[in-house]
This record gives sequence, structure tokens and C-alpha cells, in this order.
Amino acid sequence: MDVACAGILVADLVARPVDRWPEAGRLELVPHMELHVGGCAANTGVTLAKLGFDVGLFGKVGQDGLGDFVLKQMQTEGINVLGVKRDPSVCTSATMVMVDSLGERSFLHYLGANAAYGVQDIDWELMENATVLHVAGSLVLPALDGEPTAQLLQKAREHGLTTSLDTVWDASGQWMSLIEPCLPYLDYFLPSLAEAQSLVNLRDPQDVAEKFHGYGVGTVALKMGERGSFVSTSKGECLTMPAFEVQSVDGTGAGDAFVGGFLAGVLLEMGLEETVRLANAAGAMCVTHMGATAGIPSLEDLKAFMNV
Repeated sequence: MDVACAGILVADLVARPVDRWPEAGRLELVPHMELHVGGCAANTGVTLAKLGFDVGLFGKVGQDGLGDFVLKQMQTEGINVLGVKRDPSVCTSATMVMVDSLGERSFLHYLGANAAYGVQDIDWELMENATVLHVAGSLVLPALDGEPTAQLLQKAREHGLTTSLDTVWDASGQWMSLIEPCLPYLDYFLPSLAEAQSLVNLRDPQDVAEKFHGYGVGTVALKMGERGSFVSTSKGECLTMPAFEVQSVDGTGAGDAFVGGFLAGVLLEMGLEETVRLANAAGAMCVTHMGATAGIPSLEDLKAFMNV
């Protein structure tokens, strides 16, 4: 297994375009509505699988129709789902995604099974043979966030795995209290700039990255949307990489696609600049289609896009 992706799994119902919310008791029609698998672990895992890597998924879904859908779709993508637990006491996590005419998204999210996913659900024998452990969706995994995630990352490091972590926006406001224990065990930390700024109460990307290096993080990659990305290493390398210009249809999953592209570069032992270009390209291709992963091409096609 190249990458073990552990974290949030979600069924996404995506509607587009939604430029106004219906009045109470009224109906609005939309031209497009589709059901997709989402959640950071699934999105990053599918990106990596489409780029040709062997991916194992680790998370939790309910014993329900949405859980069936998530597992079936992941298997269709060639992803190993033996690490996904099914829990009849909870429903599969789901998100209603409203995409406006400009591609900007609004969400209604149900934590569901993700809230119950903890270290007791992780089959270490399946995970320990991976090259990379990526924890996807920290800050909305209540049973795993904080010290349990830190212990998992530490164990992975001790077994020779490269470690990586991505966050989502923390609506609970706990932020650094949950992430700080994990930082000493991270080779790669890949939050959005806004999330990173909220974690350390700093604004400038370089200041933000230096703060995380101070906690022991090896490489910090900050996703900045249309501004591209900023990446810094503990060895003193840093660069800002502009985004590729594409026609945006749906921004869902772009950050997870960036992470998948970045980890692909790491696995391919690319240099830092080429790794970041690959990550930006994956994020750009993602937004050209509806859903979190439909726009991700093969590695060959992604490289061709980068060189046009």
C-alpha cells in the first residue's frame, strides 16, 4: 500500500447553481443535482488512486444506504476499503453542497459516523505496511482529534511511515488545542491558509509556516485557492506557486486534490517545486467538474496539462 488515508468519509449531495435559498414552504429548481462521495479521506484517496497509487481507506460509515454507496464508489475507484468500519448505531456522514453561479460553495453538514471514528476502529495490521499515513479531516473527528491522532502519528513514525495531516475549518473553536499534540510527528502539514492562520493567530504565510516548523513540522504546504500555494520546509526552502488558470465549475474537493497531488509528488520523489506544481495542477483540474474528484485525470494527463 502506498498511502493509508484515514479520516472523514461523506456522502455529498451537490446542487448547482444555487444563488438563492427558497423561502419557507417554497420550492426552487436547480439544473444539476448529483450524489458523490466526499470527505477529505475519500477525496484525497481517489485523487491518489487516479494518479496510479495503491490506496487504503480508513474511516467509518453507517450500516445504511449512504454507507453502501460510499463503499461501492470507493471500490469502483480501485481503493482498498477493508479499513473502513461499519457502525449500525450511527448514520453515514452527509453534506448538502450548494454551489453558486461563480463556483463558491455553502454547506450543511452532518457529522454522523465520522464523529464516532476513533483509534479503536483502526486496523493497524492493514495500515502498517503503507509508505505514507495521511490523516484527512482533523478538527471534525471528535473521537480521534488531539492526543489520539498524535499517538497514531507517533506510532506510524516509529514504524517508518511518512506522516501527513490536513485540517478542515474548526466550527467548535478548539483549533490549536487539538492540533498542537500532532505537530511534532508530522513530516507534512497541509492546511488551508485560513485554517493555518486561525491555528496560530498569524497572517503572513511565511510567519505561519515558521511557527509550525517551531513545533517540529518538516514541510508546511498552505493552500491559498486562486492565489496558489505557499510551501516551506524546515531546511529553509520556501516558495509561492501561482495557481493554474482554469474555468471553475465547482470548487468542492480542490484542497483535497491538492493534497493528493502533493503526496503523489512525495511518493515519486520529485523536487519541491515540481511537487507543488503537481499539487496545484491537481487542484486546478478538480474544479473543472462537479463533485470532488470527477475532474482528476491520470498522472500522464495531469503532467500533460502542466506542460501546456
